[in-house]
Amino acid sequence: MTDTIQSVVLLGSTGSIGKQTLEVLPCIHKHVEAISGNENVSLLENQIRAHSPRFCAVGNEKAARDLQLRVADTNCKLFVGNDGICEMISRSVSPLVVNALLGRCGIRPTLVAMEHKKNVAMANKEPIVAAGDFLLKRAKEEGVMIIPVDSEHSAIFQCLDTAHNHPRFIRRLILTASGGPFFGKNREDLVSITPAQAVTHPTWNMGKKISVDSATLMNKGLELIEAVRLFGVDADCVEVTVHRQSIVHSMVEFTDASVLAQLGHPDMRHCIQFALTYPERCENLCKPMDFTDSFSLTFQPVDENTFSLLPLARHAVKRGGTA
Repeated sequence: MTDTIQSVVLLGSTGSIGKQTLEVLPCIHKHVEAISGNENVSLLENQIRAHSPRFCAVGNEKAARDLQLRVADTNCKLFVGNDGICEMISRSVSPLVVNALLGRCGIRPTLVAMEHKKNVAMANKEPIVAAGDFLLKRAKEEGVMIIPVDSEHSAIFQCLDTAHNHPRFIRRLILTASGGPFFGKNREDLVSITPAQAVTHPTWNMGKKISVDSATLMNKGLELIEAVRLFGVDADCVEVTVHRQSIVHSMVEFTDASVLAQLGHPDMRHCIQFALTYPERCENLCKPMDFTDSFSLTFQPVDENTFSLLPLARHAVKRGGTA
């Protein structure tokens, strides 16, 4: 895929994943054909001037008018709203769409990408949580792939890609969680926390919303549902363990009790590049592991009484439907 994919469509270029994707692309000799953002026209202008995309979609008409004035001297064509994103995808020639949008608004662009025979690098977990079975069915019908970008699901994808990955050979998927900034606290301790504390993640550099969701383990609950959808396993086959070092990104235990794990320093650029170059690999900006240096890997159970959103997510996916 490294030789054939020379350009990508990047949805959500102004967010954390989007900005890191733009950092990765030049390192693997690829460029961005189209970008999208909501209302951050200043950053979008900078991205248009730095990366020269053919297309750009913005969230509303006001932002579009502002951006048009800013980039009138470029050849970038602008689109507006979700309809504009979908038209932009349909006009693009890139075989890969990176979906780094926020929330359920990513469902329709994902469908449009698949209808146009484009693979999807999925960093937007909500479409998989809300409509994963439907999207995976459509991907199979269209002959395209959904490649996960979340570090945990990328890790599982990589472990299964090296094994006979039929669900009947899988005993457990083990998602790792850093525990977030409130690890070790009880419910009473959480009464007085501040937003600033909630967005201070101990190991990952992420946007504010996902940092808050990670602090409450709501994000891990969504990842549990995402794993059930992506890999076709029962909810009871997905476990979560606290791994403070964030070196082991997830593990797969097979029916013969062997376990495969994917390790690496906590850097989302690795997951992004893996999705951009799959099934090939190449050098990247990430710091390599040094196994001559002493370090420890620890694993602990999740306190589901304090972080009750995780068992709630498990209950929801078991119920199915719109639960």
